[in-house]
Amino acid sequence: MEAVILVGIQGAGKSTFYRRRFFETHVRLNLDMLRTRTRESILLEACLRARQPFVVDNTNVRIADRARYIAPARAAGFRVTGYYFVPDARASLARNLAREGKRAVPAAGVLGTLKRLEPPGLEEGFDALYLVRPLEDEDFEVRPA
Repeated sequence: MEAVILVGIQGAGKSTFYRRRFFETHVRLNLDMLRTRTRESILLEACLRARQPFVVDNTNVRIADRARYIAPARAAGFRVTGYYFVPDARASLARNLAREGKRAVPAAGVLGTLKRLEPPGLEEGFDALYLVRPLEDEDFEVRPA
């Protein structure tokens, strides 16, 4: 049983990383898709009860944001793994511009998220923490933090 917490600004590559690494094995919790915290909480609880691996694909830039997933996952006996997408504002803004429709976030929103970013640490309750950098062709460099 694994809970994966993705951490990074908009356009960092988190959703692509999910699709490439976890689509076949983990349920995706994503506020853009679920739209409300109530729906997210229901799906989180279902994953915990069913002992279903899941990925939290949100920005999760503050310690408090991550704690809402880490604490219940650990209490349910899940291994908690974090993937920190090292900020590259220029590249994230460029990827964000390529998004269509409502998926595109205003540049001020991306930069505001960057200002609120609190880098994750093992002391938050992660069993493992990795640094992620996007590469060419939707591939990623992943290394231990």
